[in-house]
Amino acid sequence: MSSTTPVAETKQLTVPVGGRVQLALNVKDVDEAVAFYSRLFGVEPAKRRPGYANFAIEQPPLKLVLLENAEATDRLNHLGVEVESTDVVTATTQRLANQGMTTDVEDEVTCCFAVQDKVWVDDPDGAAWEIYTVLADATEMGGTTRSAEAEAEAEGDSSVGGACACR
Repeated sequence: MSSTTPVAETKQLTVPVGGRVQLALNVKDVDEAVAFYSRLFGVEPAKRRPGYANFAIEQPPLKLVLLENAEATDRLNHLGVEVESTDVVTATTQRLANQGMTTDVEDEVTCCFAVQDKVWVDDPDGAAWEIYTVLADATEMGGTTRSAEAEAEAEGDSSVGGACACR
């Protein structure tokens, strides 16, 4: 018989209908990766730009983002949860702050060919998570520039400056 430790009562982040978990990967060749993931999931990208593609997969509900970055040492770029509105981002930010988590908020930032409102948190091993909503499409890649403090904390290095989480 297993025992469980009670968890403090907290409000869960629910992914609304149309929302999905996001997985952003650094890939060596975006054309090759698009061909592979199109076959794997049986769908074509929802958005395609030079060096970039994203898939809005219905089953399983997944936003798969491919970022061409042949020099990346890690294949995982970042993780996220796409939500329906800025209100959900704001409520999530408050909930995380109330739980003592360090957050980094960005409003109306252009990132990954979209204008977004988002909040970032890092897991204990430094994996970046964003909770975000898409406000509008954008014609440029842009780049979210997390604060120098958040990046340094994530990397455990106070000399690290703000950097684009998507590149």
